[in-house]
Amino acid sequence: MPVRRIRKGETGYGRSKFVATGVYKGKKYTVRFGDPNMDIKRDNPERRKNFRARHNCDNPGPPNKARYHSCKMWSKKPVSKIAK
Repeated sequence: MPVRRIRKGETGYGRSKFVATGVYKGKKYTVRFGDPNMDIKRDNPERRKNFRARHNCDNPGPPNKARYHSCKMWSKKPVSKIAK
């Protein structure tokens, strides 16, 4: 399930920052998520802890939802490794 930045001219450009595609329960999905005008301030431990608690990232739900991918972005793994 690749996650990447939305390119200029693509559907969702200017409204979302990332797009994730994949297959869940035999169906293909496309999820666009993230605010393009906001920085991900995930390096601040307090902000990370707050975000993950607010979005219930211990149980992020199915991968065809934006919350799943947002929680993944706010993990300790570098964003450059997640979004190719």
